[in-house]
Amino acid sequence: MTKSLYILWVDDEIDLLKPYFILLNNKGYTVKAVSNGTDALQILENENFDLVILDENMPGLSGLEVLSELKKINPHLPVIMMTKSEEENIMDSAIGSNISDYLIKPVNPNQLILAIKKIADKNRLITEKLRTDYLTEFNKLSQDIMLANSIDDWKLVYKKITYFEDLFQQVNEKELSETLESQHKEANLQFGKFIKSEYIHWFNQKVEKPLMSSNLLQKKFFPLISEYQKTILLLIDNLRYDHWYGMSRELYSLFNIETELYVSILPTATSYSRNALFSGLMPSEIEKIYPEIWLNDDEEGLKNQYEEELFNKQCMRLGIKESFFFKKIISNNDGKNFLNDLTNILQKYQRGVIIYNFIDVLSHSQTESKTVRELADNNSSYKSTVISWFERSPLLEIIKKLHSFGYTIFLTTDHGSIRVENPVKIIGEREITKNLRYKQGRNMKYPAKEVFEILQPSLVYLPKSTVAATYIFALNHDYFVYQNNYNQFVKYYKNTFQHGGISLDEMLIPYAILTPKE
Repeated sequence: MTKSLYILWVDDEIDLLKPYFILLNNKGYTVKAVSNGTDALQILENENFDLVILDENMPGLSGLEVLSELKKINPHLPVIMMTKSEEENIMDSAIGSNISDYLIKPVNPNQLILAIKKIADKNRLITEKLRTDYLTEFNKLSQDIMLANSIDDWKLVYKKITYFEDLFQQVNEKELSETLESQHKEANLQFGKFIKSEYIHWFNQKVEKPLMSSNLLQKKFFPLISEYQKTILLLIDNLRYDHWYGMSRELYSLFNIETELYVSILPTATSYSRNALFSGLMPSEIEKIYPEIWLNDDEEGLKNQYEEELFNKQCMRLGIKESFFFKKIISNNDGKNFLNDLTNILQKYQRGVIIYNFIDVLSHSQTESKTVRELADNNSSYKSTVISWFERSPLLEIIKKLHSFGYTIFLTTDHGSIRVENPVKIIGEREITKNLRYKQGRNMKYPAKEVFEILQPSLVYLPKSTVAATYIFALNHDYFVYQNNYNQFVKYYKNTFQHGGISLDEMLIPYAILTPKE
């Protein structure tokens, strides 16, 4: 049913509009009419309206002048502007002032009703259509989750889940969001079983493995160099697909965007997946070929301090002789300083690599700070926080500047993250790694059915800190907690965003090719 609206109609020809008022009253709307802008603004100071219909050409204050003052009183009040003029500059001014619709006199009654209905019922109509579409899709999505038996199947499942999550968030549809969240959890449960069954087989030389961290650049980025004169590799650390899905809306006016998913290697942790991406090698291959660069989990030092060197070595192996600038951005100030220097850099280089670390910093802050945890305490608010940051960040300005210089951007990430909820007790020696979503060590005791264990790390090209070391990975929304001070750590880490383990959110991650529009 259409919501009853209280409408203020401002027009100096009130007497001629009575047929419209009768029509609107019959439709259930309440109309208050006023013949000039001064009276309208005074009334708006004292009464609350759902909509204003505003004549553009009035004696005294013009419609545009009233609109300007009206937005100061209530910037979110919808306005339909009506005028006899079709001059483009008037339309531009009105639209630039954020009106909801624009009608040319004489107004067709059906056009008027449609314009009002779009404002009054837009969210309801969108929500009802969305509800119908999702309920129609619900059983099919559940079936797709149960029958998925390839990585391409899982990509389609995850894309569909992300699509509906994004729409539900836009219209604030909480009931369906909860239903979809249950499907998302079921999908992660079944995806974990799939990875346990298939992951080791991907490294059999007779089997074609999916696009992964170690072959992403060779197959997808470096071919762009021969196709486009100016190319940038932009890696946003810890970027989930749903984050990128929302962020990309800011960029469609500037770029043609092709987005796809690839698979992060295990562990889905920066020191493994990102080093594999930049080197074009699996971790144990890096350790074997470049032992001076690789640091195991139990060794002191930054695990990602050699990314530029690894990238250059991959270029050499592939016979790529292009010259790249390489920039890692950790803080907001780093981003601002780089933006200030970017014009000079782009005048010297046609190729470059940019690593942007903000989202990973945010996820760690969410663990350590109560304030940040409250700000991003679920998937929806976490995504909103990331997108809100992006819309106001130096990163967006960097991307815009790259566009203005005609650069094609290959945008990707190293891994995603997942909100952990279920503690899994683990017992082991002091040397066991500290990550909450995977462990490497020896003599570990854990509930085997609740983890993915790799007893022979060499099969998946993982290095070992000791001869007897094995790996285990958390599934779904689980996280590992030691038996010492168990309750304290369960509470401390519950509902934080972590990475390193197995889930759609950590392993199926985006890469996108952004080609500038002219």
